Amino acid sequence: MSHEGIRIVPEDVARKAIGRQEELPREAIDPERVRVHQSEGTGVEIVWKDGHASHWTFAWLRAACPCATCVEQREADGREPGQPKPEPKTALPIFKPAARPNKVHAVGRYAISFDWNDGHTSGIYSWHYLRSVCNCNACRPGNDPAETATPSES
Repeated sequence: MSHEGIRIVPEDVARKAIGRQEELPREAIDPERVRVHQSEGTGVEIVWKDGHASHWTFAWLRAACPCATCVEQREADGREPGQPKPEPKTALPIFKPAARPNKVHAVGRYAISFDWNDGHTSGIYSWHYLRSVCNCNACRPGNDPAETATPSES
């Protein structure tokens, strides 16, 4: 299902969609290396200029789509970015292919976008958004980054 068109959302909804609100230094939102493992279907890896490494599966990224339609739907369901939609209760499970991008596009120097295999194409994943929704141990709320740092972050 494609979500084409423009939808205007209130400022508080838009701010919530960007994830963490603290200011990040430029090197924290500037990727040094971006790898999209499209053929393997494993997801996206980014090594940031500050040395931090992030990884997301395609399923997580699809469920965290930052477009206005997806943000509004997540808010209505009470879900956080990356949380999948609840599956409807049916007598027989329906096969649903795993989320994978058919195409990947650079969006200027600030973002990446995907043409998903479910037909969705309107999400633009800015570097700032991706860093703000990093789900590694060091970035999870309540964790001390010094205690959970990986060798590349030390």
